[in-house]
Amino acid sequence: MMQIAEMPWLWAGLASYAVATVLAFRGVWLPELPDDSTITRKNEHLVLAAIALGVVLLGIALGVRWDRLGHGPFVNLFELLASQLFSLGLIYGLIYWRIPPLRPSAAVVMPLIWILGTWVLMLEPKDSVFPPTYSNNWLWSHVGLGKIFLTFCLVAAGLAGAIFLRAIPVFSGLFRNMSDEILDHMAWRFMMLALVFDSLMLIAGAVWAQDAWGRYWSWDPLETSAFMTWLSIGAGIHARLTYNIPIKIGALVILAVFGLAFVTYFGTPYFSEAAHKGVI
Repeated sequence: MMQIAEMPWLWAGLASYAVATVLAFRGVWLPELPDDSTITRKNEHLVLAAIALGVVLLGIALGVRWDRLGHGPFVNLFELLASQLFSLGLIYGLIYWRIPPLRPSAAVVMPLIWILGTWVLMLEPKDSVFPPTYSNNWLWSHVGLGKIFLTFCLVAAGLAGAIFLRAIPVFSGLFRNMSDEILDHMAWRFMMLALVFDSLMLIAGAVWAQDAWGRYWSWDPLETSAFMTWLSIGAGIHARLTYNIPIKIGALVILAVFGLAFVTYFGTPYFSEAAHKGVI
């Protein structure tokens, strides 16, 4: 029984995220109203409350598991996904709260988060053993910066996805008071922030690798994939600023970069046979 003590909290947190997702879609389908209308503001407050509740419940789930195992629940795939659901909800919730014009992006962002939610529900919550190489402050800097980077990529992907979805009649209410040009501008601002935190993440990871394995870089599959992600973000920003690529092409680039980042973070470590397997 103790082995699954955290699961009810996890399920409750995901249920709260599901409520936030439904409410976000409700905001898209509301009658065409100004952003400051009472109905619109009430729905946005409900979305924010559901996200916040989900973050709190997932935080409790992680805390219960941490207390039970005696170490941070960030080692195996189940723990990585659960902690990522917490951090994505936390950082996106803060963005949703502090930048009201971005709130309609929840109709795209929350379903993307639910990809992880569905995945974690399919995994067995096996106990993990804390590797000696994880007892390093640079690792926690590396992981924390990576979570911020991935969230900024997620927000940019939400805005890029909205550009495409608005062409579908049922989603025409997405960002009804913004043009595609504004959405494109905001999406690339978040990609620039993602590049900054991705760069810091790679630097912190290299310092950790030096302490853990005696080398900064070895071009193993995960490091190579992470470097390709960094290059793709830089190349996308360069193309956007230098060649003024069409808005929908730019949105497609952002979605492709997010997909590459997703595969790097959640795929490569589990298929690599190299010493650097990320989360074991």
